[in-house]
Amino acid sequence: MFEIFFLVAVALYFIQTVVFSVGAQKKFKKINDDSLPSATVIVAARNEESNILDCMRSLDALEYPDGKLEIIIANDHSTDRTAEIIEEFIKDKPKFKSIVPEKQIGHVKGKANAIANAIKISNGEIIMTTDADCVVSPTWAKTLASYYDEDVALVCGYTDQEEETSFKAMQSIDFIYLLGVAGGTMNLGKPLSCIGNNMSYRREAYEEIGGYEKLRFSVTEDFQVLMAMHNLKKYKIIYPIDEGGRVTSKACPDLKTLYNQKHRWGIGGLDSDFAGYFVMTTAFLTNLGVLLTPFLFSKGALYISAFKILLDYFFLFPIYQKLNLKLSLKNFIVFEIYFILYVLALPFALVFDKKVKWKGREF
Repeated sequence: MFEIFFLVAVALYFIQTVVFSVGAQKKFKKINDDSLPSATVIVAARNEESNILDCMRSLDALEYPDGKLEIIIANDHSTDRTAEIIEEFIKDKPKFKSIVPEKQIGHVKGKANAIANAIKISNGEIIMTTDADCVVSPTWAKTLASYYDEDVALVCGYTDQEEETSFKAMQSIDFIYLLGVAGGTMNLGKPLSCIGNNMSYRREAYEEIGGYEKLRFSVTEDFQVLMAMHNLKKYKIIYPIDEGGRVTSKACPDLKTLYNQKHRWGIGGLDSDFAGYFVMTTAFLTNLGVLLTPFLFSKGALYISAFKILLDYFFLFPIYQKLNLKLSLKNFIVFEIYFILYVLALPFALVFDKKVKWKGREF
């Protein structure tokens, strides 16, 4: 009985993975450098004194046509040295601006309100967002902007993480895996998620959805923007795999921080529709089968578990190749253990804890 249940779950998981792979590998038309639209990069920073300088240095090195790029750092009422570091760095750099978001916009709070305030004073045709704990590649802005053909409203890019240890590497693999799923579904017209540290959207489309003023509060503000633009039903929303648009973020330093991150994403994921819940349920049942295999052992269950793990590897491998990253087998095994455990634990954490703690605030 267990083998039958497990086989059905993995069969559904296999079909989903094939669909994700087909969507993720989809290619899109690019415009040339002479046609690049003007762009505004926005970074919301709260208590990021250890990260913000590296982030701004990478933004300062961005390659983009002269006069077409501005960068706004929104200091979200930091209580450490973040403001001082920002002002010192940008004082002789005219393409940078800094603000402290004083105005309350709509129902949004925290980071989303900081971004919304920055958009209010921005000039770019394209809005790009990344996080203060991220370092962007020199071609990041140019790469994302190059996908803005006339009918494109939103373009996302891939984010990896620093991999000095296996603990950090497993988080990086998890990022790429989740973004591969997000990209695969988005490119096939059914967006399920995105990540705000490597995201861009057309100002015209942002204004059409009414901006953040018209969005209800969510701890995953990027997902709210994504779905509002998708619901316009008039633009393309795409997630190309492109090394030039890669961003590298800091991994969570410890289990507590990692739990808070996953918990925040999980709370945001409760806004998913039927397709999102179906994908999550299939992943839950498949990973449950892998976890139960040592306890309800059979040769068939062992083969099915091995197939599931190989399926994950061969889903990730071509994405890593296109991003010019190396997928370490040792780190992948650590990721699989971590992935199985958190996919099974997260639903229970969401049932018993609905509060989100982030950057010293509770939502």
